[in-house]
Amino acid sequence: MGPHHHARAGPRQTAVILVVKLLAFEEVGVEPAAPADARRKELGAFLRKKRERAVRAEYGLPPVGRGRLVGLRREEIAFLSGVSVTWYTWLEQGRDINPSRQVLDAVAVNLRLTAPEHDYILGLSGFAPAPREAPAAPEPVPEHVQHLLEALDPAPAFAVTSTWDIGAWNHGYEALFPGIASVPAPDRNLLRLTFTDPYVRGMLPDWEVTVRSFLADYRAEAGSHADRAAHVELVSRLRQDSEDFARAWDDHEVRRFASRARTFLHPVAGRLDFEQHQLVPSDAPTLHIVAYLPAPGSDTRERMAELVRQASAADAAD
Repeated sequence: MGPHHHARAGPRQTAVILVVKLLAFEEVGVEPAAPADARRKELGAFLRKKRERAVRAEYGLPPVGRGRLVGLRREEIAFLSGVSVTWYTWLEQGRDINPSRQVLDAVAVNLRLTAPEHDYILGLSGFAPAPREAPAAPEPVPEHVQHLLEALDPAPAFAVTSTWDIGAWNHGYEALFPGIASVPAPDRNLLRLTFTDPYVRGMLPDWEVTVRSFLADYRAEAGSHADRAAHVELVSRLRQDSEDFARAWDDHEVRRFASRARTFLHPVAGRLDFEQHQLVPSDAPTLHIVAYLPAPGSDTRERMAELVRQASAADAAD
């Protein structure tokens, strides 16, 4: 047998090789089911945006080009994550390559993603726990959830679905936003109203900060259903109707909700200071209850009580 002669593998050896390859395929955690095309594209766009925003000095890397201090090259993040440049390029391009959880974890660590951002890319790739399917049309809010909202009066409170459709509210919320009941159901969406309703915008002195915060909260929740019709339609319509939304959405900010201070400048009640809180009923997990509690030390509770009283008197007169 010459030095360049190779023996041909017999049937037995071929079977062994195939088994080894299959085991190796399973070992790296490749999932058989590819995420939907919309998820892959969103995943790629999100990773690209985070890579382009990375500060080179934080990785011990010198400036590139004409002294550019921000942005990693694809080959740099690929090397740090232990994958080929070609494979990582395909990932950002949204190709159907079935990334494993281990690789996504490595990319998340090396892009220094926050915990919500890490959860977001896992959800886009199908690794988040499977959520309940969102119904084609919002189901009625359970009666006991409505009772909870009313118990919070005069503090404004409302319930939203997974796509932030507003399904129920109390007297305080209707006094804060008098037109909420007359908004057509398909448009009664928290993101839509915040971005497109002039009345809502006029009440928010920090409108730009508020809408970006809302959008980051929503995106953190939307990762696992980014390919669902309700989400796709919401984003598509808002892109068409609001340039502010389109710009903010393309920034790919993701942040898990945290209670925060909120201020409204109401045309009748004046300045109203609240703490915004959010909770999920254990027996209605597809709903989020959002409550604006009067800030301690403010006169907001008294102002809201009077606003609700005036609204009730006006309704009785009608």
